[in-house]
Amino acid sequence: MSYESKPWLKSYEKGVPESINYEEICMPDILDRIASQFPSNNALIFQGYKLNFNQFKEMVDRFASCLTDFGVKKGDAVAILLPNMIPCVVAYFAILKIGAITVMNNPLYSDRELEHQFNDSGSKVLISLDLLGNRMIDLRPRTPIKQIVITSIGDYLPFPKNILFPLVAKKKKLAADVKEAPDVYRWKDCIARYQPNPPKVKNSFSDIAMYQYTGGTTGVSKGVELTHANLSKQVQQLCAWFPTFEKGAETMLGALPYFHVFGMSVSMNFSVFMGWSQVLVPKPQPEPLLEAIKHFKPSFAPLVPTMYIGMLNHPDLKKTDMSCIKGAFSGSAPLPVEVINDFEKITGAAIVEGFGMTETTPVTHVNPFAGGARKVGSVGVPISDTLCRIVDLENGTQNMPIGERGELIVKGPQIMRGYKGKPEETANTLKDGWIYTGDIATMDEDGYFYIVDRKKDMIITSGYNVYPRDIDEVFYMHPKVQEACAIGIPDSKRGESAKVFIVLKEGETATSEELIEFAKAHLATYKLPTEIEFRKELPKTNVGKILRKELRAEELKKRK
Repeated sequence: MSYESKPWLKSYEKGVPESINYEEICMPDILDRIASQFPSNNALIFQGYKLNFNQFKEMVDRFASCLTDFGVKKGDAVAILLPNMIPCVVAYFAILKIGAITVMNNPLYSDRELEHQFNDSGSKVLISLDLLGNRMIDLRPRTPIKQIVITSIGDYLPFPKNILFPLVAKKKKLAADVKEAPDVYRWKDCIARYQPNPPKVKNSFSDIAMYQYTGGTTGVSKGVELTHANLSKQVQQLCAWFPTFEKGAETMLGALPYFHVFGMSVSMNFSVFMGWSQVLVPKPQPEPLLEAIKHFKPSFAPLVPTMYIGMLNHPDLKKTDMSCIKGAFSGSAPLPVEVINDFEKITGAAIVEGFGMTETTPVTHVNPFAGGARKVGSVGVPISDTLCRIVDLENGTQNMPIGERGELIVKGPQIMRGYKGKPEETANTLKDGWIYTGDIATMDEDGYFYIVDRKKDMIITSGYNVYPRDIDEVFYMHPKVQEACAIGIPDSKRGESAKVFIVLKEGETATSEELIEFAKAHLATYKLPTEIEFRKELPKTNVGKILRKELRAEELKKRK
């Protein structure tokens, strides 16, 4: 059986097509259409403040007029530096509407990282938060940014929160004063000042819509060029994957950060395409997540493993009715089996795991949601119009037999155009339309894919290849362990051996000996860690992916 025969098709849920007849419509036009179909449906919900699709579209048009007045033209880049809040979503659609290029940035980044992204993208305007305002004003002279628009968490709050907010915000570090500076504007002033009639701009499918920066987990972050076709076709692929969900009928838990490609496509853009409400959660910690579920009853919840783990270990879980959730999705890092079982018991909903990367807008694989077989531990099957192969690690040309490990390569309409200004790196990653993911994977006889590890994370001990994920999984099975992350450390006898970083569940105590003893029953001797280090927390990316690379770098520095 070959990859060409697409063995995965037989596992598709009833009604999911092998191929889609795509409508050539860009995201801003999708919003206009949905606003005319569902004008009074809630579009955005922030801390209880609600905006319907009509109001959402009008705000987008007003801000698009404002950006035009600032001198932003088709092809110019505009940066957004915001958590999930109303101005973040509005600014995103306004930028695309006038043919400009959106650059989503992580508010947790350092000035050095932001300076690189602002300069690399050539961003001319920045929309940011008052909490970051003074830093951004100081950073501006080192970048091409001309105007800065400042919003605040307090801009859109329902009564009585809007009255109370100014009284407590600064004390709680939820708001900050921004110093006087030229070309610095207040978001609400901009919305009030401009009429909702921006110039008509024709976006074509081949135009670049975004520079989406990679997480920088492998060196300096690169600007991934995503086109209007990538964004639109991805949401059309998602719509096809969930044929039982109706337009205008669900509520999305908008907890994944929208500055990350997973949240941007699967929560924000998909909600707009489907005419669903989005419950915006700016800080996706266990408490605000449970609060959003309790008050707004979302039915669709794409999250990352740390969010599931955090909620399951939080005391408020007992007071929260989770049965509103019909569909739960997980990506960006492996989801331990125990977590899946526990969450499904509480919600009655299936969690399906998927896979994607910034370079693929991001979704390429998902487990069938209903009706198809879901395989725990697998990232699922390639979605409609997506081809996948597992190739040899040396040359990347030979197809590997079923069940054998190799590099996962992918082809489909969601694949990026390239890396901005990096032709060599583009050529290394994109070959004949196939994207080389850098992930080691296997495919089973049913066409389900399993991500075994990152190519660069492999531990080679006594000549054996050891995949850190195999070790992580074992420690996640231990009842006292909340998080586990294995890395390779230098070993004079074996070349490398494994060290595991452990975060224990609250109130638990354990010893290294006890945990290694537990692992002996589940791991080959050569895979057993030689060291265990207990930590209060582990370093993570903005979407909660544990930074194995950072732990390894820390460790090597210590050993020099």
